[in-house]
Amino acid sequence: MSQEQLQASSASPPPFDPSQPSTPISYPIKTLQELESRSYFSSFHYPFNVASVPIQSGSLPSRPRMLVCHDMAGGYLDDKWVQGGTNEGAYAIWHWYLMDVFVYFSHSLVTLPPPCWTNAAHKHGVKVLGTFITEWDEGRAICNALLSTKESAQMYAERLTELAVALGFDGWLINMEVALAKGQIPNLKEFVSHLTQTMHSSMPGSLVIWYDSVTIDSSLEWQDQLNNKNKPFFDICDGIFINYTWAESYPKISADAAGDRKFDVYMGIDVFGRNTYGGGQWNTNVALDLLKKEEVSAAIFAPGWVYETKQPPDFQTAQNRWWSLIEKSWGIQQKYPRVLPFYSNFDQGHGYHFAIDAVQVSDTPWCNISCQSFQPFLEFSEDSTNTIQVIVNSKEASYSGGGNITFKGTLQGNDYFRTRLFLGEILLGNLPVHFTYSLKSDSSSLVGLSLEFSSTLNERMSVLLAAQGSTLLTMNQFSSKFSKVIMPHRVVKIEAAPGWVIQESSIAMNGYILTEIHAVCYKSKPDFIDLKLNSGSDHLDNDLARSPSNYYAVLGHLMVKTSDQNPDFLPSSSWLVEVQHIKWASDLQGAKTLSAKIIWKLKDGNYSMSQNYNVYVEKLANEEVGNPGTMLKREQEYLGVAQVEAFYVSDFVVPSGTSSLKFIIQVCGTDGASQKLDDSPYFQLDIEEKELQLAKVHK
Repeated sequence: MSQEQLQASSASPPPFDPSQPSTPISYPIKTLQELESRSYFSSFHYPFNVASVPIQSGSLPSRPRMLVCHDMAGGYLDDKWVQGGTNEGAYAIWHWYLMDVFVYFSHSLVTLPPPCWTNAAHKHGVKVLGTFITEWDEGRAICNALLSTKESAQMYAERLTELAVALGFDGWLINMEVALAKGQIPNLKEFVSHLTQTMHSSMPGSLVIWYDSVTIDSSLEWQDQLNNKNKPFFDICDGIFINYTWAESYPKISADAAGDRKFDVYMGIDVFGRNTYGGGQWNTNVALDLLKKEEVSAAIFAPGWVYETKQPPDFQTAQNRWWSLIEKSWGIQQKYPRVLPFYSNFDQGHGYHFAIDAVQVSDTPWCNISCQSFQPFLEFSEDSTNTIQVIVNSKEASYSGGGNITFKGTLQGNDYFRTRLFLGEILLGNLPVHFTYSLKSDSSSLVGLSLEFSSTLNERMSVLLAAQGSTLLTMNQFSSKFSKVIMPHRVVKIEAAPGWVIQESSIAMNGYILTEIHAVCYKSKPDFIDLKLNSGSDHLDNDLARSPSNYYAVLGHLMVKTSDQNPDFLPSSSWLVEVQHIKWASDLQGAKTLSAKIIWKLKDGNYSMSQNYNVYVEKLANEEVGNPGTMLKREQEYLGVAQVEAFYVSDFVVPSGTSSLKFIIQVCGTDGASQKLDDSPYFQLDIEEKELQLAKVHK
């Protein structure tokens, strides 16, 4: 490396300029001037930060609710990388079925939730709030401008509403942690009231929640309860987040003060345990038990404690154990599937590799919470008597994404193991429902699906969708244990990925509600009949039933849909693909690099229903005599996944001899299907000699 290169590499990076093209990131708004000027909308990063998954639920349910407030090291860590990061061990939450509202918190003035959190939360029916906070001397100066007039209070409220609507999240937590002048309180109330009204009119079902901080008499005094000092703010918004240093009697006092709005009172619990009732940490459930008894809502603050304090033995185990205490105390808040088609590859939003249709397309560690699929309702157990261990596994091969469910242990003879996957609520109609799942296992380990149904007359029925195998043996083993046993009507081995098998089954249950989906692990007995015939012994039944054998199986994905829900991908000619902000350079080794923004949209102007696009590139070589358009290799290189109709390619190394790059946008369906690459929209970028020369100039 030359002296000039050493000096360049050691120089401080230039200050962040959001208007200039660069790898897309999420970031907060730090000044009132930025908020007022609407400069965020002229940022290069803005279109990448729009959430792609709309929320299906409307108003919050009329019951005690669970709010989870994520606060970790100032925020915007691995989750700031909109197109994904490289830290397989990045923090994530996957117990979405235990909560109603998720708040992304930082100490910046306007905390905009990274879209990965909104996408994952919305998929599971959870609302997402950003945070508006003023604190310390700087916050006091901000409030002087914010609350200077009624018109200024309204204007800033409208700016916050505009941001939430544009980025697709559901509202705001308002935290005014400053003492004010009494004369500012009327305009503060106007700010909160106007924000609530504009949010509701612009986004039905949205929320504005007040944090228990400054009081109606302008003092910064945390009340730790709902009372006449903070209730005037509660009365003009959707709820209050009570500070987490409350005493045992305060939940009941708050419930009484709220009257018929007691579910809108969210009593704070600090998981780090700072002066919080019950001590937080592994005793967070102590506070929850009391709140459940008093029928008020809960606000768990900083559940990342498990991650930040490196609770043993590892994050996955500690996280599952901690949230199991929450489930045991508070109960399940969300149910899915609720609509069809339903698809899950069990991806938690991180992994050591990435697969599409059983083919591994990347072996690079990654993290991207937007890639989270519907999360299974796996039950955590420390019971050593369980013969089968069930985990979401990001290390073993995946059918899709970077995860799977791995079942590992031992089973005896005719024993079987049943474990919860999903708790749903789908009323089935006239059309049969098709269940498709991928499986990779040893030669004798089988996985079926146990379905629980209820009727409008409260009749219950259990159905086993059995795995491939002997119909006679399967019926003998399970017919007395289930209302109905159905063998798969189609079993497909995947040639491109040896070991993976796709199993398909169908069931017609018109008028019934699908309420539960369980996995059923059991062993095939291919040698059982032969052994019995050869030995002539009837005692072999009992001998085999008592002998344990190893069990190992991997569930890659599950898809549920009706026959009329097949994907219908539009032809490539229906799309317009463009490349913008092209920048050529050369790295320190002299290789050419390309940075560029790829955008795509339907030519007819309609909105694409897809929430995921896989992005690939093909490299075409300089034309050979009699063989134009020769490719360096007939293969597509996976670049990443996009949740919006844009993707930024950063410092992509272009091999010498490359004449053009063909960027391919693979459209993905909500049922997990992907358009064939040969049929996918694309843009071919020709590389001219002058661009190669330009790259050398930027070396």
